Amino acid sequence: MLAGGALAVTTALAAAPASASAALNPDVAPGGNFDLSVWELQLPIGSPGSPTTIGPSQLKGANGYSNPAYFWTDKNDGSMTFWDPESGVTTPNSNYARTELREMNSNGSAADWSLSGTHTLSARLRVVSVTSNVCVGQIHLGSGGSSTKPLLELYYHANGDVVLGLENSPSGGQTLHTLTNVPLGTQWSYVIAIVGGKIQVTVNGQANSYPIASGFSAYHQYFKAGDYNQSSSSSTSNGAKVKFYSLTVAHS
Repeated sequence: MLAGGALAVTTALAAAPASASAALNPDVAPGGNFDLSVWELQLPIGSPGSPTTIGPSQLKGANGYSNPAYFWTDKNDGSMTFWDPESGVTTPNSNYARTELREMNSNGSAADWSLSGTHTLSARLRVVSVTSNVCVGQIHLGSGGSSTKPLLELYYHANGDVVLGLENSPSGGQTLHTLTNVPLGTQWSYVIAIVGGKIQVTVNGQANSYPIASGFSAYHQYFKAGDYNQSSSSSTSNGAKVKFYSLTVAHS
């Protein structure tokens, strides 16, 4: 069941690059090309410890929110483009800025799902620039305890390595797994999923499965995707730029 489910998702993604890119309209806001009714956007601006967020009702639709500095539709290829500088505003629990989507429910409440069932985040993207490395997808801990850690983070490094970080426990500490190498500027795909009580991460059609540590069983989860830069400085020009060509969430 686990392998079969992954195959069905990754086969669909493998056929997506040309058609997905061709279908993107460069003349609308990101919400005109992507279903942003189930996402909230965090920006690297605002006040210290309290970044600006944009809710689903503002993001969705062809005339939805865009920002020429941090979140916009590329006029050449229609991609949903994220940028954040190393000097951006951060949350209280992180030293790094982000222009990142946080999963929401269709009724506008914050997504917070259990580990049972099947939960899938699928994306096609390319990283245009990055100083050190950037997190482009997460499963983050929600309710169920006091931890503010992720369950997992998917990183893209400046040398092209795609690396999965699995949290060892809700208390922290990550184990890193290098999955593949993708040259900077090249499109690639990922699927991050919880299937049958296990973590499955598929990059460019290659699937890897990992157990979930018992300490996470009490927690609910939610997806994040976008541009969570993993370096900080006073620079307003150094940072990460990430372009998404498809982004979908499914639960069953």
